[in-house]
Amino acid sequence: MSLDLIAAEGHRVTSSIEFDAPLAIRGLTVSYGEKPAVFSVDATFHPGEMTAIIGPNGAGKSTLLKAALGIVKPLSGLISVWGQPLASERARIAYVPQRASVDWDFPTRVLDVVMMGQYRSLGLLRRVSGAHRKIALDSLARVGMESFASRQIGQLSGGQQQRVFLARALAQEADLYLLDEPFAGVDAATEKAIISVLQELRAAGKTVVAVHHDLATVPEYFDRVFLINTTRIAEGTVAEAFTQPNLQAAYGGRLATAQMGAAI
Repeated sequence: MSLDLIAAEGHRVTSSIEFDAPLAIRGLTVSYGEKPAVFSVDATFHPGEMTAIIGPNGAGKSTLLKAALGIVKPLSGLISVWGQPLASERARIAYVPQRASVDWDFPTRVLDVVMMGQYRSLGLLRRVSGAHRKIALDSLARVGMESFASRQIGQLSGGQQQRVFLARALAQEADLYLLDEPFAGVDAATEKAIISVLQELRAAGKTVVAVHHDLATVPEYFDRVFLINTTRIAEGTVAEAFTQPNLQAAYGGRLATAQMGAAI
């Protein structure tokens, strides 16, 4: 089947985007200057699976995620969310940004941060009910942070802050979870806690897409991979796409032989 969507430049385009795909991208190009950060990328992220977006630094991984969310404006391309334009399905998407991009000095409590995940259901007056508070506290409990609910967010360690932002995404009760480097700079206990929650989401039929940097854990953590270096290098199951030729094509000489051996 085909779907008419509005491309970034405003023209109507008919594209054969899968209607059951939680997120489908066709012909996406994003540029921050003369050189494209992402060029003519196609990608399809499947329901009930965990996909790692991998590639070298500056390959366009985070840009791809932000363009899919409408955070950055593409030069061209189509974004489909369950076969619909992004705007109509945005409430079904939860996003966890890179921790380094957040102002942690902002004076707010952990519980208030998690409550932000429910703003779409709070209404215009932002009236917090007991049910909203329970969802937020339950979300904190799932990441092991319920005892920190009254703590100022800036007083937490990096790993604790990352857990809180994951709890905010859980409180949204979304169907598609997009995470930008969720394991970057966290301790081993936090990484274990995060991957456990993400696997629970997958078991519940949710779709998880994460920008990921540790190649050694890709086969253990993920079902599928999307390799990018400005353009798409490969896409598929870990067995199909996470291969030495594809990794070499994505990383080139920047991928150490030892690192590649550990990943494979």
